[in-house]
Amino acid sequence: SATRERFYSSGHPAAGSGLVNPFGLIRSDDGGKTWKKLGLEGESDFHLLATGFASNAVYVFNHGANSRMKSPGLHYTLNDGLVWKQAAARGLAGEPTSLAVHPEDANVVAVGTRDGLFLSVDSGENFRRAAAGQTLAVSFDLDGTHLWYAGHDGAPTLRRTVWSGAQASSVTPPLLADDAVAYIAQNPARRNEYAIATFKRSAFVSRDGGKNWEPIARQGLGMDTSKP
Repeated sequence: SATRERFYSSGHPAAGSGLVNPFGLIRSDDGGKTWKKLGLEGESDFHLLATGFASNAVYVFNHGANSRMKSPGLHYTLNDGLVWKQAAARGLAGEPTSLAVHPEDANVVAVGTRDGLFLSVDSGENFRRAAAGQTLAVSFDLDGTHLWYAGHDGAPTLRRTVWSGAQASSVTPPLLADDAVAYIAQNPARRNEYAIATFKRSAFVSRDGGKNWEPIARQGLGMDTSKP
């Protein structure tokens, strides 16, 4: 998960690497060339991890207790894992599938679940349902005002909304047969440019705010985008 100057990650090392498994929380300040350990190495792998672009707040869903988290659930840190706080997550319903943090306000967090899209403005203590239906991907726009979310309701869906309460507008996703959007990202240098990746490892780029999508990978295979 990227911030303005850093990458935060978790996961597992390659087999035979000799690295401790799992990583816990790690951070890179040089675009992924080197990584710094921030704790919980050998204890936790955070499948759902999100960061605030300008705040460096890190939110995770922890599936089991560890040395810094007494119980499973939604936790966050504002100081690179030195201190973790557990959020009560009152009002959150369904199995979490996706997680996003407001780019500037570390108190604002969005969670997608099998039961809908949920928003909190108090660091995850209380949530309200912002949209019904299965939500598989969620991402705050870097303008701090809009929120993107995707799901599958007989067909793949992609929507953009003003997270503070306005009605969502549908964005036409590319043709995704038996597939759905898994990740949504925005280019911080060219903010009208977005990328989406799917569960079947296809990827698309839009350079006009989501109106049109160009395929750059199909089922894990890159495409030559230089050809007309």
